[in-house]
Amino acid sequence: MDATGRDAVENAAGGDAARRDTGAGAPAQSCAPRRRSTAAGLAAACHPVPAVAVTLLVTALAATAGRGTGGCALVAAAVLAGQLSVGWSNDAVDAGRDRAAGRYGKPVVSGSVSAPALRAAAVVALVLAVPLSFACGPAAGGVHLLGVGAAWAYNLGLKGTALSWLPYAVGFAALPAFVALGLPGSPWPTWWVWVAGALLGVGAHLGNVLPDIGADLATGVRGWPQRLGPARTRLLLPVPLVAASALLALGRPGASGTACPAALAAAVLVAVGGAVAGRRRAGAPFLASIVVAGIDVALLVRQGASIT
Repeated sequence: MDATGRDAVENAAGGDAARRDTGAGAPAQSCAPRRRSTAAGLAAACHPVPAVAVTLLVTALAATAGRGTGGCALVAAAVLAGQLSVGWSNDAVDAGRDRAAGRYGKPVVSGSVSAPALRAAAVVALVLAVPLSFACGPAAGGVHLLGVGAAWAYNLGLKGTALSWLPYAVGFAALPAFVALGLPGSPWPTWWVWVAGALLGVGAHLGNVLPDIGADLATGVRGWPQRLGPARTRLLLPVPLVAASALLALGRPGASGTACPAALAAAVLVAVGGAVAGRRRAGAPFLASIVVAGIDVALLVRQGASIT
């Protein structure tokens, strides 16, 4: 969450605290600020940057694959609902650890939204994701919900194991499969597309966890990156990101021209640059992984190739 979002949450939380301390203000007067505070907390707790980025990238992939306007709208709605459910459940499950680690930028820690409210919102979003996913086709819906389920499994316990990378790999690999299986005939995506998705997911996991490794270890979370430690995680991060980009740039038979090599070079620079910048800017590696994902989708769009 950016500084503006944090300030808004903290100001809202401070206003609620002042009302409780003084006892001033009639219920009718405090109702609207509380609603605004809760709405802001929900918006911040859904992990808005990755949620929006993943939704836009998958929708762009659906358009490239040949989905019409209605199909792209369904894909966007299903992916967004799934992402919202994952983000809200993550902050709800981690509320206790976030308080212990002093993560005051988290909405549930700052008091702008409660953990029960996040749990309820996560369940509602998950319920909505089911019909929206299956509206894209039975096979497509099943694969998408498999990816969402993997993310929930991460939130509910796998994040603290050596297999913490697996839900990310499954979830990201499921996204191109979701798009492809929604096409006429329900074809599977070509192997290099979904393998690239899985590698991108592993990179996203490393980049997402890297800034919080110290706090995670202090609260007992020992996933794969925590076991590696911050230095090795930062050095490893570019490897799956670059490998994913290489598959997408070079995996398609008959690919030619300079666009793909240039895109691959850009992905290498962004991935490596994000890892280096991570020494001073904790969020840089994860932002780099999102940029690399954008480059990867641009590769498919530029090539004009089907993902099947």
